[in-house]
Amino acid sequence: MDARAAINLTSVVLGAREPVALAGFYRELLGWERHFEEPDWVMIRPPGGGVGLSFQGEPDHVPPAWPAGPSRQQMQMHLDLRVEDLGAACAHAERLGASRAGFQPQRDVRVYLDPEGHPFCLFED
Repeated sequence: MDARAAINLTSVVLGAREPVALAGFYRELLGWERHFEEPDWVMIRPPGGGVGLSFQGEPDHVPPAWPAGPSRQQMQMHLDLRVEDLGAACAHAERLGASRAGFQPQRDVRVYLDPEGHPFCLFED
């Protein structure tokens, strides 16, 4: 058996000063369900299963810079979220506490920062 066949991605993990609160933000944003929760570790998953998001407590979390620049906390990753209606999705994200990033590199994509400062992109197909 090929060893790679036994490896599956189950979750993407984001560090946060307040992992329970950040998990709540993404649970509401995505319409996902809480799968597991402890004070410093929360997992959410889409209804019906699949790759989820986890949130790990990091008391010294420093939000990444967007856009990246020299001598600034570098973004290690970001989430790309496909939406049916870009305007409605942007309004929903803002109601939940996301802030629109000042730098928008593409006309048909909106970059937002979650309440802990992680960038994520909303786009239509």
